[in-house]
Amino acid sequence: MSMADGGTACRWIINKTNPEYIAYIARIASVSPMLAQVLVNRGLKTAVQLDAFLNPDISKLADPFALPQLKSAIERIRIAKKNGERVLVHGDYDADGVTATAIMVEGLREYGLDVHFFIPDRIQHGYGFGLAGLERAEALGTKLIVTVDCGISSFEAAAAARSRGIDVIITDHHEPVRNENKGNGESEQRGAGATANESYNGSPHHCFSDSLHQEFILPDAVAVVNPKAAACPPEMAHLSGAGVALKFIQGLFDNNIDAIYKFFDLAAIGTAADVVPVQNDNRTIIREGMKLLQAGQRIGLKALCQTAGIRLDSFKTSSLHYMLIPRINAAGRIANATDVVRLLTTGSEDEACQLAGWMNSLNTRRQEIEESVYNEAMKQVDPIDAGKGAVVVASEGWHIGVVGIVASKIAQKYYRPAIVLSIEGGIAKGSGRSIPPFDLYEGLTECKDVLTRFGGHKQAAGLSLPSADIEHFRTLLCSKVRERLSEEDFLPVLLIDGAVRISDMSIGLVEELARMEPFGYSNVEPVFGSRGLEVLQARIVGNNHLKMQLRQNGRKMDSIGFDFGPMLGSVEESGMIDAAFVPTINEWDGGRYLQLNLKAIRPAQ
Repeated sequence: MSMADGGTACRWIINKTNPEYIAYIARIASVSPMLAQVLVNRGLKTAVQLDAFLNPDISKLADPFALPQLKSAIERIRIAKKNGERVLVHGDYDADGVTATAIMVEGLREYGLDVHFFIPDRIQHGYGFGLAGLERAEALGTKLIVTVDCGISSFEAAAAARSRGIDVIITDHHEPVRNENKGNGESEQRGAGATANESYNGSPHHCFSDSLHQEFILPDAVAVVNPKAAACPPEMAHLSGAGVALKFIQGLFDNNIDAIYKFFDLAAIGTAADVVPVQNDNRTIIREGMKLLQAGQRIGLKALCQTAGIRLDSFKTSSLHYMLIPRINAAGRIANATDVVRLLTTGSEDEACQLAGWMNSLNTRRQEIEESVYNEAMKQVDPIDAGKGAVVVASEGWHIGVVGIVASKIAQKYYRPAIVLSIEGGIAKGSGRSIPPFDLYEGLTECKDVLTRFGGHKQAAGLSLPSADIEHFRTLLCSKVRERLSEEDFLPVLLIDGAVRISDMSIGLVEELARMEPFGYSNVEPVFGSRGLEVLQARIVGNNHLKMQLRQNGRKMDSIGFDFGPMLGSVEESGMIDAAFVPTINEWDGGRYLQLNLKAIRPAQ
């Protein structure tokens, strides 16, 4: 009785720290002991770290020129402006990709360049910088392509561009290909290779030479701007594609934050959408971007919020994740995302309203397709097979645009890495989602001999392979998962920031904890735990939510567990529970009341 679905077991882990040390952190940070405990749990232990986290400011953003090869990239942009060259920005179709595209397009145009953009179609072209983008560049007569949120593994396209006299600047944040033959005297041939530390030499076409001493093999490009491709300051190590684009434009405008501030709303969406750590520069990007979103400064995003029923005066990071980003992603999943970039860059209210309505209707259709694919996929999942390490399901006819969401749902339900593949013409293409203990990109790297193509991150990846090899791939991936994970790793972990009494909870504490916003990956909302709570007035409200009062040592407090409805009988039977919760403020009928948002409950122990 520990999770919202009423059945999934999990491990409750309560963080404990020496009280004297917590008092010390509370003193140097000028915060309550409760917030001090949470900050320590987030790894913030020095005065400098605490100040940077609690008082983020755009003036503290890292120097963009610390990104690998940014200087070389900007030199090439300046040449393009001097020569009056036309530039093509090659983006991607997800929320991070389209916001990165909008940032780069608007930024380069403001710099004075003739800029066009290309967004590949998920079904027609597939992911990444490929020949379709190159053909578009040739049709436009461009001599420079700038990729955003893609390109790090586009060896063939980059080499083909160079052979046709077109320079390429790659800006990306995905994992680069590792040089497995580093230092062993054997050169891996995967298109012309670029080392991570060389720079543009000012000639129209500069070919990097491969090096056996480099950790990564990079595409043949004028510059590869990717924080994962070389040593990079920790403040920028986990930027999203939109974050890299923002830093690129920041560098292009000589670190003039005022000149690029209007792009922070776009960068905030891309950063939130790509589930990168909400720390360092990412934290500042989302924080500042939220201010612009709440102000409705961008016509297209304001129209999309209005269409989605989002009130700008109450816009929160949760609004990004659950309402705005799904609508931005919908076009790339089941249609073409080119018009999403138009929405993000338009100056016309009429066009914005039209495009926002289109995106909203696409999202409704996406939900219907997703539900259908999920139900079919679940029929293939054998709970016993799921216990073998990973879930791999495949079928013809599944819409490729929703397989990633379906994989995420399956991974969450079974707490296993999950791969969902759509088969067409003997080729299986799809997406995978993982669980925190397992690095999916690394796992796929070890299965690369059976894969045609793959790429991504630790927790999410895309891949393709011959459909005849699916069973072999399933067996291989499951073995890799079992090799790396223990039985304990297959149980979800509920991290509790501290054991408390419910009398410790107050509106003042909730307001103080708000200093930690924006919340997200690596900076989740603080969760507290309390034992021996007496259940009073338990009942179902709304759409199967469990509402009840909890009493401890004479103090009563309201609580609600969203989707906890199936647990009503167990709660009433036990009478006493332990609970993990987030303290919140419930504003209702003109008043403000403290309420515990339940994350997990179990019989009192």
